[in-house]
Amino acid sequence: MRILLTHHAQEKMALLGIHEEQLIECIQKGAKTRQTDGWLSSFTYIKVAYKFKPDGTCKVKTVFIE
Repeated sequence: MRILLTHHAQEKMALLGIHEEQLIECIQKGAKTRQTDGWLSSFTYIKVAYKFKPDGTCKVKTVFIE
């Protein structure tokens, strides 16, 4: 899976100690909720807001924890 991280998502990942492998697992295995412009995936304590671009790249907009 090709991942494109926004600057905001990179900052949140560094702040929260979340690794790219955890993002991918959340996107692949998490419960998904449709949003206005993409999806919100929730897996364990991690939530990821993302959307798929026409070329198949997954653009991660933000990451947060519950």
